[in-house]
Amino acid sequence: MSRYRGPRFKKIRRLGALPGLTKKQPKSRSNLRNQSRYRKKSQYCIRLEEKQKLRFHYGITERQLLKYIHIAGKVKGSTSKVLLQLLEMRLDNILFRLGMASTISAARQFINHRHILVNSCIVDIPSYRCKFQDIITVKDEQQSRTMIHKYINSYPNAEVPNHLTLHPLQYKGLVNQIIDTKCVGLKINELLVVEYYSRQI
Repeated sequence: MSRYRGPRFKKIRRLGALPGLTKKQPKSRSNLRNQSRYRKKSQYCIRLEEKQKLRFHYGITERQLLKYIHIAGKVKGSTSKVLLQLLEMRLDNILFRLGMASTISAARQFINHRHILVNSCIVDIPSYRCKFQDIITVKDEQQSRTMIHKYINSYPNAEVPNHLTLHPLQYKGLVNQIIDTKCVGLKINELLVVEYYSRQI
């Protein structure tokens, strides 16, 4: 299944806030169709919605998410927590959490267009997995820095999570440590996501 490119508000109305997809909030609609979401949901529906939250927030395909599930299952520790760590340490998400992009899809575009360096090397793969002490910088070109500067100024009070440090004047971010799953920027029950796939495989 390909990456979702449809109406973003449609997903937010159904799944709740997805900051990685869009920061905008849809206008409330009080009609009979929207009231249907307050009906009792089956356990399968609840697990499916949690999985969809994860997928649309991080902007990944079904195949990519399934791959992360397999990797997390092979790592020692809680599969659900390892899954969130893998997703949070993606370069496109790190750029978004630093406040250098308005959404994860915008961060992906910056990376694809080769505006971003990791440890002084250009990286054009959004799924690149960042590590402890990685240094993320913007290419030393006027166009690159102007775009990033725009987003940093748009959200001057944006809270940078504890595992990251932003140096806005230097257009630089630092990964201080592996993220604590309590600092994930999405309200999610990751156990239900793992349970969803354990019942599908």
